[in-house]
Amino acid sequence: MADSVLRASPIDEIVAQYPAMMSQGVREGLKQSGRVEPFVANTISSVVSNAFSAEDIRAQVVDDLAIGLDDQQLNSVLAWYETPLAEEISRAEVAASRPAAWEKVEAEASELQDRYEGSERAQLFDRFDRAARATESAVDTTVAVQLGLASAMAAFNGSKGPTFEQLQQKIEGQRDMLRGMVAQQVYVGYLYTYQDVTTSELKDYIEFLESNAGSAFTRVVTNSIQRSVTEPVETVGSQLTRFFNPG
Repeated sequence: MADSVLRASPIDEIVAQYPAMMSQGVREGLKQSGRVEPFVANTISSVVSNAFSAEDIRAQVVDDLAIGLDDQQLNSVLAWYETPLAEEISRAEVAASRPAAWEKVEAEASELQDRYEGSERAQLFDRFDRAARATESAVDTTVAVQLGLASAMAAFNGSKGPTFEQLQQKIEGQRDMLRGMVAQQVYVGYLYTYQDVTTSELKDYIEFLESNAGSAFTRVVTNSIQRSVTEPVETVGSQLTRFFNPG
């Protein structure tokens, strides 16, 4: 049942984007730092990509759903995702999750904010954000990318720079600052993703997310994915240490 729910939801296709997303985030971070050559940044991003398996993340989510939700909740979630509205929203979420959409979101940010300023849709965002755990999930993913970057830099610098543990502590201490930065990006992403969904339909979606089953599903999925994208970071560090210090 948990597997059927995941297949019906957009999570399957969104999870498939995670290895590329983590890899791209680390590669861009390394290039912006200016401390490594582009070919080294590309090599590191390849190691990062290989450390994250969409299949492993998916399997973890299925296991967690089977444990975290009862049959009635799973049936309720499945029933929602089999509706035409849920299918429409799922297609929009999958399309917006693809790396190719990120530049579009950024390019249209100002226009979207101006268009919806003071609207009911804009006012619905806080409800959506709480129910979907959108900003919270985005912060977790941002932290995971930064931990991957820190792992790479610690391995690259060896004993000359701060340890991974020191960098990890610093990154975790910046969560509140990151939340402020990420929240605006999540809001723009929300406006972009659901722009073809009517306000009435958006309310129906939020009501599902706020329901007992929808809330449990979102909580379990976001926690499961967050754990799955954070745990491989140490593997990345050890692989890169061997790469930079083969002796």
